[in-house]
Order: sequence, then structure tokens, then C-alpha cells
Amino acid sequence: MTRRDLIKKGIITIPFLALNPLQLLSLPFKVDFTKEDFGKDFLWGTATAAYQIEGAWDKDGKGISIWDTFTHGKKNVLNNENGDVACDFYHTYEQDIQLIKDLNLDVFRFSISWPRILPNGIGEVNQKGLDFYHKVIDKCLEVGLQPWITCYHWDLPQVLEDQGGWTNRKIIDWFANYVDIISKEYGPKVKNWMVLNEPAGFISLGYMVGMHAPGKRSLKLFMKAIHYCNLTMAEGGRVLRKNVPDGNIGSTWSVSAVEPKKDKKRHINAARKVDAMLNRLFIEPCVGMGYPFDDLPIIKRLKKYIEPGDEEKLKFDFDFIGVQNYFRTVARFSLWPPIMWANFVDAKKLVDDEEELTEMGWEISPEGIYDVLEQYAAYGKPLIVTENGAAFEDHLVNGRVHDERRLKFYQDYLSQVLRAIKNGIDVRGYFAWTFMDNFEWAEGYHPRFGLVYNDFETQTRTIKDSGLWFQAFLKE
Repeated sequence: MTRRDLIKKGIITIPFLALNPLQLLSLPFKVDFTKEDFGKDFLWGTATAAYQIEGAWDKDGKGISIWDTFTHGKKNVLNNENGDVACDFYHTYEQDIQLIKDLNLDVFRFSISWPRILPNGIGEVNQKGLDFYHKVIDKCLEVGLQPWITCYHWDLPQVLEDQGGWTNRKIIDWFANYVDIISKEYGPKVKNWMVLNEPAGFISLGYMVGMHAPGKRSLKLFMKAIHYCNLTMAEGGRVLRKNVPDGNIGSTWSVSAVEPKKDKKRHINAARKVDAMLNRLFIEPCVGMGYPFDDLPIIKRLKKYIEPGDEEKLKFDFDFIGVQNYFRTVARFSLWPPIMWANFVDAKKLVDDEEELTEMGWEISPEGIYDVLEQYAAYGKPLIVTENGAAFEDHLVNGRVHDERRLKFYQDYLSQVLRAIKNGIDVRGYFAWTFMDNFEWAEGYHPRFGLVYNDFETQTRTIKDSGLWFQAFLKE
């Protein structure tokens, strides 16, 4: 019997490092705010994604996703790694959920794997897939965690991609059918839902740049996917509203503060285009503002895919907006790439010390999260930071992971979230990305974002100092 089998049967459990007073004294607590400063109803959580943690990629009737296909191809992912096992959450969910609760968090945000529910994208439902998420939800409720479900976090069934995926208008009906199934199944237990995770991310990286699944590089496909994705997001919201009428329904958007390299007209214009592409393209149609054609003329190419009635179909009145922020963007005028007549300044050129960069090469800019919260507050909905975090090089030494830089990252960013709240911005929660080190898409297993260190060979979990800090900070 393998160690995984022993864990599954409960014969052994995943060890982790618990907080004790000596560890508490050794942590840097030099912050000028408390949990209470954020308000008694403020939600503290952590976020994950199915493909990044579950593993069991071909178990119990699950179908093949575009990420299964992409990672099994050569040279698509660093070191040719894949999510076949990942964190093995499929077998260790009970211990992991208990560990999240032990960190004194309120919310566990997770996604449902579309091909685990519908192996063929549509048609026959996989009962074992439905049962798995019932067990995850029930365990959350048992330990006192709020389950927050993301309907789609990038793992499209491959059989649907074979028919065009997000570039086929039929995706609207395919997705609506999938959301109808899961919302009817879990709606009586789960009231907090997010439709899509970062549409700007998976559409641009998957269909224009080709760095993520399904690895396409086409301006034409990108334009189609923009419009069909926006229509799908709104339709998914309507299905959730119908099936979970008392639900709290939102979606999540990746947002970066955009600044011009210099205070000159050509750079300011470039920054406006970048902002339209990164921050506005997938939310303004939803809130009734339409596409930002004037600020980003290149997207006028998608007009050929707009059908009569689409303007209304693009709209949906979400209950909240999920803001996901990791870095700021500095734009400068350029004749390349032609899609925006603008490009980004290399983050390394923005800083004097590489200590100001994360392991992903992203600039650490706490003020940026304040700027994007202020920008998105203008859309008139409550905000939740549904992802924020950083990857650094972590080392497990004598049972401890001293991740001082991540701890400082969280403290600095939280101070800016609190600043936003004090300035009247309606921010109602903060979910750290992520619970534990996992499969980080095209970067494989090298970047570690977790509050919990994961040994991928043994699947042993160890709470990092940043996790211990949250545990103590959130203690009643």
C-alpha cells in the first residue's frame, strides 16, 4: 500500500508545523494595524485552483482538460512538469481543509474542475466528480469554513477545445449547461460563487500569446475569444442567479495599476491603451459601459463577431467584484507590439535592488493595490481581494520556513488595503494566494506562493512563517 493510499484511508495524516509560543515570539509582528481595524465582518481567506492542487488527473472518470494536454506536450512548461499529481488534494482534502481552518481563516476559495464533472464537456455527468466536491464542501462546513466556488479556473475540457473552445460561440451554451449542473447540485450548501477567474489572463495567454493552454497564437482567435468570453461570463451569472437566488455572485478580474514611463503624451496614451487591455476589456461590457473601443482601437476587429442583442447579453449585475493584484505595470510608447502600440517596462528596470522583485520577476508595489481598488470602486460594487500574494525562494530548514520577504509583502499590501477601507472604499475581504505551494502553470513547481510549504515528493505540509503570522494575527 502506497503512502497516498495510507493517507486516503486515514491511517496516516499529513504532518504540519503548529504554532507554539516560542515561534510566535520569533515572528516579526511590526505592523500598526489589527484584525479589528478591517471590521468585524471582513472576510479572511485563501484561494486555490483545481488543476494546480488536485492531481488525480485521470482518476474516477475525470475527462482530459486543456492543461492536461498542454503539460503533456514538450517544452510547454518549465522542466516539462505537469499537474498529474500536483498537491494530491484529491486524496488529502480533509487534512488540508482542517489546516486552512487551523490558520484561523474564514474562507476557502476553490474551483471546480469542469472535466471532472462533465468528462466530455457536455452530456453525461460524472457522479464521482460531483461526489468529490460534495465532500470538499461538507468538510469546509464541518470545520467552520465558508466554501467559495470558482466555476472556471482555466481547465477547459479538451473535447470542447477541439471544437474551438473559447473561440466558438457555442461556449456560451456549453458553459451555461455546466454552471446549471453545479449550481443546482451545490447551491443549497454554497452561497458564494465566482463565475470566471481572470478572463484577461486565460484569453490573452491562451489564444494570443500562446504561453498557456491551449497554446494558440492568433489575433483573430483572440478577438473572438474576448467577445465570447464576455458573453459567457454574463450568462454564467444569470444561471447562478436563477439557481441560487439567495447567492452572493461575483467574478474575478486581474488588475494592475498602470503608469506611463514619463509624463509625456505618447507614454500617457500608451498607458491608456494598456489599462484598457489589462483592466477594462473584460469588466466594462459587463457593467453596461461597452467595449473601450476609443482607447484601444485594435479591438474594433471584434465588432464582426457582435450579433444583434449582444450588447444587452454582455451585461450582468454582479453582487461583488473580485480584484486580483500582483504587480504594477509601467507603459511606454512603442511601435511594437502593434496590438497596443505600447509595451511594458521590464520590472528589473524599475527597481534599484532586485530584493524589490518576486521570484516571478514582478515588482513589489504595495501602493499598486490601493490604486486598483480605487479604480475598480468606480464600478459601484463591493470589492473583495480574491487573490494577492508573492513567490519567493523558500527553504525548509530544521522544520521551519523563514519567509520574511513574503511576510513583509503581506503586511505592506494589507496596510494599503486598510488604507482603502479607511478612505471609504468598500472592500469586504482579502484572500491570500495561495494556501500551499502548487503547480504554477507554465512555471511548473519552481515558484512557491504558499502560506504552507509543500514537499512535492512526500506531500508533507509545513506552515511557513507567513502562515504562522496569519494564524496569530487572526486569532480571536
